[in-house]
Amino acid sequence: MKKKQPYMNFGAAGLFGFFGLLFFIVLFRFFSIQITGEVGSQPLAAKAQQKYSRIGTMDAVRGVIYDQKGEVISEDTTAYTLIAILDKKMTTNSKKPNHVTDPQKTASELAKYINLEESEIYSILTKDQFQVEFGKAGRDISHQTKKEIEALKLPGITFKRDSKRFYPNGIFASHLVGYADRIDEKDGSYNYIGKMGIEQLLNDELTGKDGEIKYESDLWGYLLPDGKQKVSPAQNGNDVYLTIDKKIQTFLEDAMNKVVDEYKPKKIIAIVADPKTGNILAMGQRPSFHPKTKEGIDNSWHNEAIEISFEPGSTMKIFTLAAAIEENKFDPNEPFQSGSYRVTSKDKAIHDHNGYGWGTISYLEGVQRSSNVAFAKLANEKLGFEKFREYLTKFGFDAPTGIDLPLETSGKIQYNWPIEKATTAYGQGTAITPIQQIQAATAIANNGKMMKPQVIDKIVNHDTGEVIRDVTPEVVSSPISAKTAKEVLDILETVVSNEETGTGNRYQIDGYSVAGKTGTASIPDPKGGYLDGQKDYIFSFLGMAPKDDPKLIVYVAVQQPEIDHYSKGSIPVSMLFNPVMKNSLQYLNIQPSQQAKASTTKLADFMNQNVTETVQKLEEQGLDVVVLGNGAKVTGQLPEASTNVLEGEKIIIQTDGDLIAPNMTGWSLRDVMKVAKISGVKLNSTGSGYVVTQNIKEGAVLRKGDFLIVDLKTPEEKLKLEAETIKAEENSVLSDEEQASEKNKIGS
Repeated sequence: MKKKQPYMNFGAAGLFGFFGLLFFIVLFRFFSIQITGEVGSQPLAAKAQQKYSRIGTMDAVRGVIYDQKGEVISEDTTAYTLIAILDKKMTTNSKKPNHVTDPQKTASELAKYINLEESEIYSILTKDQFQVEFGKAGRDISHQTKKEIEALKLPGITFKRDSKRFYPNGIFASHLVGYADRIDEKDGSYNYIGKMGIEQLLNDELTGKDGEIKYESDLWGYLLPDGKQKVSPAQNGNDVYLTIDKKIQTFLEDAMNKVVDEYKPKKIIAIVADPKTGNILAMGQRPSFHPKTKEGIDNSWHNEAIEISFEPGSTMKIFTLAAAIEENKFDPNEPFQSGSYRVTSKDKAIHDHNGYGWGTISYLEGVQRSSNVAFAKLANEKLGFEKFREYLTKFGFDAPTGIDLPLETSGKIQYNWPIEKATTAYGQGTAITPIQQIQAATAIANNGKMMKPQVIDKIVNHDTGEVIRDVTPEVVSSPISAKTAKEVLDILETVVSNEETGTGNRYQIDGYSVAGKTGTASIPDPKGGYLDGQKDYIFSFLGMAPKDDPKLIVYVAVQQPEIDHYSKGSIPVSMLFNPVMKNSLQYLNIQPSQQAKASTTKLADFMNQNVTETVQKLEEQGLDVVVLGNGAKVTGQLPEASTNVLEGEKIIIQTDGDLIAPNMTGWSLRDVMKVAKISGVKLNSTGSGYVVTQNIKEGAVLRKGDFLIVDLKTPEEKLKLEAETIKAEENSVLSDEEQASEKNKIGS
């Protein structure tokens, strides 16, 4: 037997010692961990929880925007994002591919459903990526479109559940409501940020806070059967109720669309308000935009009703009148010389809108005719410019209203020189916003109390229904007394109802008394002075109804409509004001005023009766009799016997002998047609309104088969025609200074 080497025993002993030491180290480590529960100063339990715990996000819903009656205006709704899987590794069964196998076919099919060209889609589908999305065109896919795409069974095409901001009414108070843009974060999450209107102003209120769920899972992330869960629910955004009434806003949107289609104005601004509360019931403008697609927003960034000030024109006269009445400086029967007026000997003359005025008239008629001279004299000679300036502040024209909308601007009152002070009295030079006019008008329509305009009714917790903020009506001030307010309304009603002198005849509404004031404001020329084209004005009307207790204020302004003469500017404005005011009053169940019914008479048969006796009987019944012919016996009549006729209606009586043409100036076309029918002449008419010329002169014989041609004009058109005729005659003697001042005049 060989003898072992001494160094081998030494080596064995060393190994034994090493492993023994290692064992004791491990044993010490084991007991140390057992006792302390830590490794490297890190608790093992926390490490295990971190490894096997999962956190999921619970998305918060952005608050809903409602109208005052709970109709949805803006809300979050389910949408889908289109995704394409491109990685071949995702397919394990060639018969059931999970990736895009035919990019060309897939692109061709998808192009039918999303707003991308087939070539663009193909380019996306041929990228060297695991999966791709399709940008904005692939987002906000509706459930219906998703189902249609899924029915194509395109390999590799799938969807991710998403949400979008939905505006069910489309273009609907768009600048007031605003819109919310989606902002994508780097971690793949997203949120919506309000960019205009209520969406911007109340973005923090509308934006919720995401919740989370924590749970225990296995190594692969699956929920353990007995695992602990901790849920922190999402805090959804608060809901906002507006003062807007969806029905009234719809009336307004429809009316604006009709005016745009027919007259193509550069701008429309319109507001409907409740004068008792200051609540804005409708607000709109053209051009506008669609809050979802943003179509049209490049042409219409600003809320014109609150962000832009401009010269109001003669609607400003409402408040000059109110100030004069409040200070007992307005005598409706006091005469003054209309036409032109110099504030100082150094200033250019101020002219009435027709250039020459109406001679000596009363101040009441000056209001009805919208005389610039009357209001300049009221501000200068009756009130005094300093006192008038106090009322501009009392009516809120030099400060923002504080309406709960972003970016409100204030008026710009030009009040340095005497001529500026005088022109401010009738709405030239000084610029104010439409919402300032609405606020000031509440004092007229609300017994002297001026109400702050408001568009927010209340803010409510989305989850609990608790009212977080309840907005109540706010009286800003009382610039005038209730007595003054009533007197102003009575006078403004005559502006609309007086057929001879009122400039607001076109704004009459059947069954309701309207108090209001027209406005025709000049538009400043960037090169200096004012634009002087026939359509280069802002035509407006500020009206309140019913006059005795106004329930609504409606302001409408139409800029540069396609018309051939400025006298027709009231047509598109009335196309807005009249239907919106009437439909809104009826919708609110405001009963029409009791109208005295015109008496009716059943017409007797006067054939072969004595003409003189027939005329006497008809006139006793309150009828207007026109006799054609010089015979003694009635041979024809229109209307025919047994027809119900209204008091004051024209009755045409035919006698034997030659039929002599009457003077038909001022007749309606209906009455002219009676003459044509009974005499057998052929009628041609031009224009609308009432007869101003006839080709067959008064006293000439009406012969059967001859042509009777009549030209008709509205009272407003007739007035302008007369004014232009006189103006042309007087132009030859006008001084150069007076002719120059014509360019600076403002219409009624």
